[in-house]
Amino acid sequence: MKKINLFLWVLLFGVISCGKPHDPESLVSPDSAGGYVVLSRFATPASAQDVIVDDSMAFIAQGEGGLVIVDVTDPGLPDQVSVTSQDVRGYSTRIVKRDSVVYIAAGTYGVTVINVSDVESPFVTVSNLGMKPARNLYLFGDYLFTAVSELGVKIATIVYPTFPDVLGEITTAGYAYGVTTSPDSNLVFIANGEMGISVFDISDFAGGYGPYPLVTWTDMPGYAESVVLNEEGNIAFLACGNSGLQVVDVSDTTNLQIIGGFYYSGYAKALIYKNDRIYLAARRGGLQIINVADPYNPSLIGWINSEGAMGLDVQINNGREFIYVADETEGLIIVSSQAD
Repeated sequence: MKKINLFLWVLLFGVISCGKPHDPESLVSPDSAGGYVVLSRFATPASAQDVIVDDSMAFIAQGEGGLVIVDVTDPGLPDQVSVTSQDVRGYSTRIVKRDSVVYIAAGTYGVTVINVSDVESPFVTVSNLGMKPARNLYLFGDYLFTAVSELGVKIATIVYPTFPDVLGEITTAGYAYGVTTSPDSNLVFIANGEMGISVFDISDFAGGYGPYPLVTWTDMPGYAESVVLNEEGNIAFLACGNSGLQVVDVSDTTNLQIIGGFYYSGYAKALIYKNDRIYLAARRGGLQIINVADPYNPSLIGWINSEGAMGLDVQINNGREFIYVADETEGLIIVSSQAD
């Protein structure tokens, strides 16, 4: 099937060549398709795991190397600003940012909190915060939700952003790896590894202490690691490892229905939804851009091959997409669609 897909892509884009493109103006090659082009590749000091871009700065969690900040004002010429490794414990994976504070999931070493108000001289305010093993993070108003694998989801208040205060928890079946909430903030959706997706009622948030009743759960193909919703909150998209993208109708929370799916290659690790598109980091399957305007029939509209795409961020500027990929082998890869 993969050979057939590749043959169709070759016919569609008229590409007959070999090797990786050296010229960014070469928009299509066996390593890219759909009008997407690599603007630059920046070798991070350690293994890039996740990235978030804010105010022309890329904040990258990089495994044993802590945090690296890269100036991406010119996406074709990224420039390293600083590295923060002192007092950063564990293996830095997922990252979120609120104002001038970065939160990093560090596995068995919990959550690391870094003040980045001065991007040239960031410093750690909290290390080894007791929300562990920290797999993923989600910001919910003045609260930080941390997926802690077999222990479910821990909740901390970040009223004082540099010093989170751990409060309550959500107990889940399976291993919690990804978290998001409904647009009305009444429900939390959790990607639960081998146990698929679960939904909890947080309409009575009770200051982060709970308890929060289980609404429903549904088994999924593969291993659910990340979950996002569309704007209306009636469709959930999950990165499900070797089963790729899975699409779930969640409009009736008493009866979740898998309505679509898509697999091209690799291991679906992380995803972002914007404007009827899913941007998927699929490890050795690279970056994949999937049209989900029809959620019953997702379709691949572009890709960039890479060695180990683990996380990503997406910015849209004047209709042009800029995609920042954290690749554990290649570092930061900056990708763009064609200008309109």
